[in-house]
Amino acid sequence: MERITRVRAFLFLALFSIILFLFSLKLYDLQIVQTGGEVDNTKTFTTITRVKAARGEILDCNGNVLVRNRASYDLTFNHYVILSASGTNDYLLRLIELCRELDVEYYDHFPVTAEVPFTYTLSDYNATWQGYFQSYLPKKGGGLDSDISAPLLIKKLREIYKIPETMSDEDARAIIGLRYELDLRNGIVTSLPCFVFMEDVESTVLSAILELNIPGLGTEASTVREYTTQYASHVLGYVGAMSDTQWEYYGSLTDQKYEMDALVGQSGFELAFEEYLHGTDGWRVDVVYADGTLKQQYYLPDENGVEQKPISGKNVEVTIDLNLQRAAEDSMEALITQLRGTAQEGKHVDGADVEGGAVVVMNVKTGQVLACASYPTYDLGTYFENFETLKDAEYAPLFNRALQATYPPGSTYKMSTAIASIHYGYLSSSKIISTQGRFTKYIDSGFAPTCLAYTLHGGSHGSINVVTALEKSCNDFFYRAGDNISLSIMDATAKSLGLGEATGIELGEKIGYRANAENKKKLNATAGEGQDGWYAADQVMAAIGQSINEFTPMQLCVYTSTLANRGIRYKATFLNRVVSSDYRHLELQNSPVILSTMNISDDAYYAYSQGMLAAAKTGTASGTFGKYPIDVAAKTGTAEHAGGINDSDHGAFVCYAPFDDPEIAVAVYGEKAGGGSTLGQIAKAVLDAYFDNPEASDGTTNENEIS
Repeated sequence: MERITRVRAFLFLALFSIILFLFSLKLYDLQIVQTGGEVDNTKTFTTITRVKAARGEILDCNGNVLVRNRASYDLTFNHYVILSASGTNDYLLRLIELCRELDVEYYDHFPVTAEVPFTYTLSDYNATWQGYFQSYLPKKGGGLDSDISAPLLIKKLREIYKIPETMSDEDARAIIGLRYELDLRNGIVTSLPCFVFMEDVESTVLSAILELNIPGLGTEASTVREYTTQYASHVLGYVGAMSDTQWEYYGSLTDQKYEMDALVGQSGFELAFEEYLHGTDGWRVDVVYADGTLKQQYYLPDENGVEQKPISGKNVEVTIDLNLQRAAEDSMEALITQLRGTAQEGKHVDGADVEGGAVVVMNVKTGQVLACASYPTYDLGTYFENFETLKDAEYAPLFNRALQATYPPGSTYKMSTAIASIHYGYLSSSKIISTQGRFTKYIDSGFAPTCLAYTLHGGSHGSINVVTALEKSCNDFFYRAGDNISLSIMDATAKSLGLGEATGIELGEKIGYRANAENKKKLNATAGEGQDGWYAADQVMAAIGQSINEFTPMQLCVYTSTLANRGIRYKATFLNRVVSSDYRHLELQNSPVILSTMNISDDAYYAYSQGMLAAAKTGTASGTFGKYPIDVAAKTGTAEHAGGINDSDHGAFVCYAPFDDPEIAVAVYGEKAGGGSTLGQIAKAVLDAYFDNPEASDGTTNENEIS
């Protein structure tokens, strides 16, 4: 028994020795054979690595995070280590071949096409990168200059980098691309940080590449943007690499430091609030031995001796209320889907050809935009993967209709005409006008616009005052009003209410046009002789929101808010406040800004507010708000447009609530949605969410908020 035990022990030791020997052979192969000999670890290399700062988060007004950072890993090269290794080209080719096999892209700024025939691609790079290339050529020797052709350049660099003739041109070009990146950092451009080979590497790709044991290739912790919601895509925006123009701007800033390859906001909040969201990168010194082993690591001090550690960007709390945004987008999608479902082949169904729409919601007391929706929409999380499909998709989902589309306001403009008419002295809230259903004053010129009552039934709304005219949306009443007041008064009133004026919103917006002689001349300057004049018919149609009146849904919401405020027009804003990266300190609290104030008389205020209230209770909006538990002031609008003969009209709907102490204004617009009353259900969904939402008024402190 004892003999058997000794034999087993001997066999175990023999097996262990064999395994140890095999491991030793493997280590020898990795450290000696593959590196071309023993590694001299008495020599060290010092590199400076840029440590990327995390970008600030974007939150809604209730503290819900809309855009955050996801932890990721980048693959970076220590150029000293890879260039001092024996067999640099072989290592790089193995890396390139694996990337091709895994179908992943890596960074390569060498300005020559990747495939034969070789041509220059300098125009794809900004001026700084072009300058790097011009610095590189003479320093590589071999008579390289800016006049050399791309194929000859590749041929000479093959010789300089000792790439064998048996290797394909494509493989040689790929190796040259990486050698170019490494050489730029090896004394040609001393300001360049370490070479980031690949960003945001998936775990399976990361492990596969690291298994190659490429000298000098390591990982660096980083972050990438992540969206926590599929709503608000048109306003959240995205980040991307800087263009030439952006680099000229950001690179020249003295109060904020940007590197040339930094990602910056390209649209939406990411662009509008870049100054707050952008962090300050850190600079770390790495001292390594020739085999890549770290000897020492510390942050580079600045001119004052302070360590340049990364400083995260600030967090931006926007005014968007995710609950209201969700209500706006979902109800808009539901209505448009419903309208399209009514289509009948070979028959015109009003609204069945609807194309898209927009919803804007605003706090009337501050100008804060609580929701800003555009339909159709898209998913920001897959924006880059789906861009080619999205940019050519039907109904233009990338187009922000809330801020970039201008539309005729239709009858929602009539409150402006009512105020102008009362100010001018033509109307009072009690004055009765006899409507005929058809305005025939200029019939001899072939102009005799009608009211819907006349179009449908051959009748009229009879003798009515301005309150009833707004309630019933009587065109004939406002034809007569517009014909009897000064154009300058009509135009000045609309201007004071915010129509055709910049709203002040932080995102790019179209301004549109008010209907007046000057704007008509601008728009029709090339339309032919006699087409740019201003006629009585223009003014009559302008009074009901037609002619060349065109405004954005954002402007319509500002207009509605100004009506609710009795002439006080606030700057529209998406910015609520800015807090520190750790949420402990308030950095900025945005305050309301009054852009203009209009002195609206008691009688004018009574006329339009009571008219809008009547429209909601018993008039054109009563189908939606007739029995609503909160009093709402509303106005519907149906607008003709320059579409096809059988196209549906555009629809508009504006409202504010509560009537006696307004808090919220809503503007809804639908392209070819038909009558504006249909859109009231979208406004109702928003008001339901606002007044039933306990977070809207409970005063509690939510997650990520400062108490």
